Amino acid sequence: MFSDPRLTNFLANMLAVLAVCALVVAAVWWVVQRPYFTLTHIQIEPVQAETLNYVSPTTVRATIAGRELGNFFSTDLDSVRQLFETVPWVRQVQVRRIWPNTLHVQIEEHQPLALWNEDQMINTWGEAFRANQGELADDAQLPHFFGPENSERLVVQRYAELARWFAPLSFRVSEVSLSPRYAWSVELADGMRLNLGRDPAADVADPHGRSGALPFATRIQRFVQSWPTLAGRLDGRAVSSADLRYANGFAVTLAPVSTSTNR
Repeated sequence: MFSDPRLTNFLANMLAVLAVCALVVAAVWWVVQRPYFTLTHIQIEPVQAETLNYVSPTTVRATIAGRELGNFFSTDLDSVRQLFETVPWVRQVQVRRIWPNTLHVQIEEHQPLALWNEDQMINTWGEAFRANQGELADDAQLPHFFGPENSERLVVQRYAELARWFAPLSFRVSEVSLSPRYAWSVELADGMRLNLGRDPAADVADPHGRSGALPFATRIQRFVQSWPTLAGRLDGRAVSSADLRYANGFAVTLAPVSTSTNR
């Protein structure tokens, strides 16, 4: 039987290299699994040096209590980010590692714009979210929006249009309602309710209603321009409601006159 010394040496060298590689891998694996690299510290701060008004480090740590975050080398940052985003009032999270055992977490909070339907809120991005409304500031005066599912952005857009139109009259919108048939009604802070009719956005492909914005704004503009003259003629009488659905004008309903007897 003949053997090739060069082949024998090659195989021996390959086995030696494989053995060394196996030892190196085992050593590295042993090192990275040491408790020294277990993620035990969490640094929490707001995005862009803002302050956290609703999210506290205590709440964040309580949410992840008892959950394994892994170690510096093996942790899945995307999974960790999703875990932190389950914390109430948290909109988005950025997570990165800090050597050797720390997670740096930057939190962007939801900024509440309005109450939404029964138990939610809408943030300034037009997104619905759930959080404890009891944590709002005592002097917070959020309007209340009502609408079908997935209509949040349209309602926010219409609210912004209404706020701009009503600003010269110092009217403040306290409630905006969008029916399943896309008919709008608005309540002002003084109690007057406006029936605005069906939204042109329901008849166009654009989900944000931009194609129907002009006729919708025309109804509001007509009311705003007419209101100072009308208010002067009412001689202090309050208006309980106004119907803006007419093609060439609008109708108002006066509030009942309270009668009192002086004794």
